[in-house]
Amino acid sequence: MSILSTEQHEELRQKVRLFAEKEIKPIAAQLDDDEHFSIDLTKKMGQAGLFGIDLPTSYGGQGLDTLSYIIAVEELARVDGSQAATMAAHNSLGLAPIFHFGTEEQRQKYVPLLTSGEALWAFGLTEVTAGSDAQGVQTIASKNGDHWLVNGTKRYITNGSNELMKGLTVLAVTDDADGKKRFSTILVDRNTAGFKTKRMLGKMMWRASDTAEITLEDVRADETNLLGRENKGLGQMLKTLDSGRLSIAAMGLGLAQGAFEMALEYAQEREQFGKPISHYQVTSFKLADMAMKLELARNTLYNACALKDAGKSFGKEAAMAKLYCSDIAKEIADEAVQIFSGQGLLKSSPIERFYRDQRILQIGEGTSEILRIVIGKHLGLA
Repeated sequence: MSILSTEQHEELRQKVRLFAEKEIKPIAAQLDDDEHFSIDLTKKMGQAGLFGIDLPTSYGGQGLDTLSYIIAVEELARVDGSQAATMAAHNSLGLAPIFHFGTEEQRQKYVPLLTSGEALWAFGLTEVTAGSDAQGVQTIASKNGDHWLVNGTKRYITNGSNELMKGLTVLAVTDDADGKKRFSTILVDRNTAGFKTKRMLGKMMWRASDTAEITLEDVRADETNLLGRENKGLGQMLKTLDSGRLSIAAMGLGLAQGAFEMALEYAQEREQFGKPISHYQVTSFKLADMAMKLELARNTLYNACALKDAGKSFGKEAAMAKLYCSDIAKEIADEAVQIFSGQGLLKSSPIERFYRDQRILQIGEGTSEILRIVIGKHLGLA
């Protein structure tokens, strides 16, 4: 138990862990093999209170703090990255912008539905020309009377094509009159004419999560679908990404924890030269280093959550947590495979899936290279 968490946090951890062990773990490998996004499992996550966990109860949330949400993501990732990705993307990128930047009318229209587990919402930033460089967005939203016409293509959109997905928050250029792009975020309902979505298959990781390419062709959105202030969407997106980085950090921490536990158990059972390989110093040192990295990562992430919940600046700490947790996920998953040796290279071994799943963590929500730039800026280096 971390000094930064309370008994209530740890009770929640056990509750979510039980859910993950009972509902997700038995089918995770098969869902991964089949690249199947489970509607039933997603609804169960909503029914278990995992959607909107840190939003007020008046909107269907649980009214808990940021750390509670992060612990829930961590516990899902300890068992399966795909389901953790579904939850994290829906909460941090789907629900959070609507709740924090939306009007009360928008909140009442969307948030209770999205916390129930009966619907998902996606966030549309990434394009061929935009990712780390958010200002590379080419999607355009032009004002036409009392509505917007949105044109563009988004890709790598989590929760973007399954039948529960009800819409997309689109980052689009809404003004470039003086040659300088200004961006807005607009809520676009899926059932609008011109909204086309296609699931992207053949992924190395998170194969049971839903990743999509979404094309918008003269998609009409009412002027009341503007999220926040016009031409202020880029700032809203950057604030959203600060919180989103905590989610990815939690996924890295959870994956690393799961990989460590698998490696520890295997090392205690696997015998060579007449004794368990955990008795050999070369293996025990690997496990000791894993445990140390987990402790450091958990403290780093939970500290960032505490800063956010206290209303203090946490951008630098979120970047550090995401960078470090994704790094240790890579290192621990790799060492775990080494401990499993040849057995770890087979798809029948769960560590093989963890080894694949960790790779996106150094890319999503800001690459490791970009995060070092972000941290450097906070230090006044650029």
